[in-house]
Amino acid sequence: MRLEDKLRIKELGADQPALPDCISQQTTLKGKTYTRHFMSTWYEKKSWLCGCPIRNAVFCFPCILFGGGHSQSDSAWTTRGMTDMKHFSERVKKHEIGKAHMEASLKLAMLGRANIARQLDHDYHAGILRHNLQVDHNRQTLSKLIDCVKFCGAFELALRGQDETESLENPGVFRGLVDFVSKLDIAMKEHLEKATVFKGSAKAIQNELLDCMQDVMQGHIIQDLQNAHFVSLQADETTDISTHCQLVVVYRYVDACSAVQERFFSLFKMEEGNTADAIGCVLLENLRLIFPPDADKAKLVSQTYDGASVMHGVTGSVRKMIQDVYPNAHFLHCYAHPLNLVMQKAASAVPQARVFFSDLSGFTSFFSRSPKRTKVLDDTVARRRPHAPQTPRNFHFRLVNTVHEHVADLLECFQTIQYSSHFDEITIREAKGFIRMLEDTEFLFFLELFSQIMPCVDILFAKLQLRSIDAAKAQNATKVFIHVMAKIRESVPDLCEKFTATQSRGGHHARKLQAYQVCDIISANAHDRFTFTEHLTAATLLQSDQFAQHAACFPLTTLKRTVAAYPMLDQGRLQTELSLIYDNEDFRSCMSVTSLLKVITDNKLQEVFSETVKLTRILITIPMTTVESERCFSTLRRIKTFLRNTMSQDTEDRLNALAMLSIEKKLTWDIPEFNRKTIEKFAALKNHREKFLYK
Repeated sequence: MRLEDKLRIKELGADQPALPDCISQQTTLKGKTYTRHFMSTWYEKKSWLCGCPIRNAVFCFPCILFGGGHSQSDSAWTTRGMTDMKHFSERVKKHEIGKAHMEASLKLAMLGRANIARQLDHDYHAGILRHNLQVDHNRQTLSKLIDCVKFCGAFELALRGQDETESLENPGVFRGLVDFVSKLDIAMKEHLEKATVFKGSAKAIQNELLDCMQDVMQGHIIQDLQNAHFVSLQADETTDISTHCQLVVVYRYVDACSAVQERFFSLFKMEEGNTADAIGCVLLENLRLIFPPDADKAKLVSQTYDGASVMHGVTGSVRKMIQDVYPNAHFLHCYAHPLNLVMQKAASAVPQARVFFSDLSGFTSFFSRSPKRTKVLDDTVARRRPHAPQTPRNFHFRLVNTVHEHVADLLECFQTIQYSSHFDEITIREAKGFIRMLEDTEFLFFLELFSQIMPCVDILFAKLQLRSIDAAKAQNATKVFIHVMAKIRESVPDLCEKFTATQSRGGHHARKLQAYQVCDIISANAHDRFTFTEHLTAATLLQSDQFAQHAACFPLTTLKRTVAAYPMLDQGRLQTELSLIYDNEDFRSCMSVTSLLKVITDNKLQEVFSETVKLTRILITIPMTTVESERCFSTLRRIKTFLRNTMSQDTEDRLNALAMLSIEKKLTWDIPEFNRKTIEKFAALKNHREKFLYK
């Protein structure tokens, strides 16, 4: 075999499987029958032992490799295998003192090392010392290069420019950053001036460093996920600037410090499109990295997606494909997404509201097409134009708020444009139309109505987008929202009276009915879409505002439904623990599931409330929103801008690593010895021309 293969086998060491049931021997002594088994503790006593579950025998690892055991008695250790358990101890001692075994053990120990004569030579030791000093220097340089890559990733900067020639006055960010570091660090400056083999600024080196850093971060996340009690899968998809479908995968879990973590794991380019089968296969393949075949698949307690209609079916969908393998992975749609649907339903069901939002969007369009118009707006309103929201989630909240606050200023602005001689006829005509709109009582009525509704929507949206949101918090937030909407509905008559001075085409009574309809639709849809059903009813067990009610009448039906959804819970013990919590008034001050878990852990009550802790971790792990994945895509858009619109395959590969460095920038500093681990992976990639491994 090649030397590299030999060293690999030496590194792997002897295979030592458990063989107690495979190797056994019956003997009869004084009329009694005894059965002797091979004990795995022999592996700890004799490291040279190796076992074979196919031959059902034990062998000598060094003798197999180097042909020891030529005698008839020792051939059992290399060819036939040792199965005599009655005399096993005697055979081990006899084989161990044999010359053939000692020679084979010596050859194995010296494999890959210099011979003894060279080891005793002074020049040999001096060479090793010089080599290790050079490795120290190279690793320090590489660590500085890694810091430069981390800086570029954290601030979403492209590493390379259009031209990377030495004579270029404006190189890429990475080259410029390395040059800047060399001005502050003498060792770095000397390296760049004298190095002929490895400078570190080459394209291949950058790519390898990015890959190694991504591997270290993903390895750390995988370790955290495997140590976590429960895990939730979040996925979102979008189409990038090259019309390719991108799928981002985020995992949510509670770490050892009882803190909620949502980790971006990877970005996948969907070559086969965003069909349910394609997305399901990608997610299942990714989950195998987290859950190997022997792992507990019950740990995956939730799956949530946003953006693809193929994911919402009960059969033949992504959720079904995942749940067939991970039975406890209950589906939960993003709770911030139904909020958008609620507002869309209100706008589409009431024609007057739909017309209002259509007219409202014209303000942004009018000012966005001309810097001259914007200048008049700045001079009049003393602020920039109201921007349309980047996502439809808050449904023009900022636009409604801005127009409502500055109706008089906007009227003055449009009147200035109307009577100015510096604008064309189209602009003047449109300005005159906006003046009529701002003086129309129906428009002003709906502006006043939605200026009261939109802040409530924005507050609810902000709560649902919190990373620490849990099921109980989400339900409490929606209850408050519905209650506030009821108060707004009660104030509709007073609002109508405010706009009765000038009659509009709708009339006073018709306007009141329209406002009632808007409020009723929003309240009804919010109640229906945010109702907790099936597995999410578990959240009601830990809602502190219901503890007094539960103490009087224990919610046994909800408990049974919870245990049916999550079979890992012990119903009897959980019922006892919850009864104790309900009766104790101190726990009623816990405003969320997270705070309840913190109280239990801070007071070291995990053993007393073991099943309650398990339930709290499940509820905290369940994501109420896919905010992390949407933040990922926002970052990716900025990174793609820096990587140019036309992206090669190499750029696509770099994008994943850069996204990881940008989104999880704090993780690069939290991982112990991140730079050292990256250097170890970099040194192991291939035979670099420079030295990075110690002798």
